Amino acid sequence: MTRLGERLARRIAGLGPMRVSEFMAACLTDPEHGYYTTRDPLGARGDFITGPEISQMFGEMLGLWLAQVWADAGAPARFVLAELGPGRGTLMADMLRAARLAPGFTEAAEVWLVETSPVLRRAQAQAVPGARWADRVADLPQDAPLFVVANEFLDALPIRQFLREGALWRERMVGLEGDQLAFGLAPAAADPELDRRFADVADGTLVETCAPAEAVAAELAARGARCLFVDYGDWAGHGDTLQALAGHAPADVLATAGTADLTAHVGFRWIAEAAAPLRADFTTQGVFLERLGITARAQALARGDRADEIAGQHRRLTHPDEMGTLFKVLALTPRGAPQTPGFG
Repeated sequence: MTRLGERLARRIAGLGPMRVSEFMAACLTDPEHGYYTTRDPLGARGDFITGPEISQMFGEMLGLWLAQVWADAGAPARFVLAELGPGRGTLMADMLRAARLAPGFTEAAEVWLVETSPVLRRAQAQAVPGARWADRVADLPQDAPLFVVANEFLDALPIRQFLREGALWRERMVGLEGDQLAFGLAPAAADPELDRRFADVADGTLVETCAPAEAVAAELAARGARCLFVDYGDWAGHGDTLQALAGHAPADVLATAGTADLTAHVGFRWIAEAAAPLRADFTTQGVFLERLGITARAQALARGDRADEIAGQHRRLTHPDEMGTLFKVLALTPRGAPQTPGFG
C-alpha cells in the first residue's frame, strides 16, 4: 500500500468508508502525497500523453477556433483567455501562436491558467510568458468577456458512483477488507435525481455523477463564457469508468493511491444541462479537427523526413481507432451567437 493509501486506511478505520469522490480527490490533490501536486505526469517520462503533447496541430486547430469565436463575438479589445488544467502550457502556447493570424487577438487576450500544481505552474511559466494564474474559475477576472478552453480537465474531477438496486440506489464506497482498501456499497436509498438521469438503466447497473464538473459549467454559464471542452467520454453513458494509469499502462485504482492518475469518462449531457442557457454543440474530436482543417495542416508540415511522423500524429488525433472517436468536443456559447466552427 502507498503512503497515502496507508493514511486513508487509518482514516477509514476511524471514521468509516469514504465516497469514491473523496478517495479520488485525496489521491489527486492531497498537499503532501497527491498525484497532481507532487509531479509532472505528462509525456514519455510521465504516465500519460495528451493531444497537445502529441502534436502542435492539436493546439493550432484550437487556436484557429478561438480566433474565429473571438471575431464572431465582435473582437473585444480586451478579453480573458483561460485554460483549465493547462498541463505544461503546451496547448496555450500553440493556440496563441495560431491565433496570431487574427489581427488584434494577441494584444486583446489576457491569458490566465487555472492551475493548483506548483510543479506544473513552473513549467507553464516557461511555456507561456506573461500568463497569470488562478486556483479556481471563480478567481478569474469578471470585468471582461471570458473565453475558456479545457483539454482533459473534466475527466480528473472527482466522481460519485451508484448501483441501481430495484427502485433504489446504493453508493459505491471505499472501505477496508482486513487492512487493505476495498470497494463496497452503502445502504440502499431513494434518489429522484438519479431516477431522472438514468431512468432506463437496468437493475445492477453502475452509474456515475460529477458534481464538480457541473459546478464549473454552471459558473461559466453565469459568466456568459464561450467555452471549448475536449475530453474522453459519452453524451450520457453508464458503467464503471473509473481508471488508474501509471507509466502509460492501466494500474490498480486502490493499490496506487497518490501515485497514479485517476480519471473517469465525462458525461457531456450533464455538463450541457448545467451550463444552460448556453447553447451546447457536441461532436467527436476527429470530426472537429477535420472540419477545422487539420488534414491540410498535416500536409503542409509533412515534408522531407517528417512525413511519417506527421502522418502518425494526424492518425492518432483523428482516426476512429485512436483518439478520434473516444474523445469528444463540447462547445458552450451564448444563445444567438453565430454557429461555432467545427460543428457543422
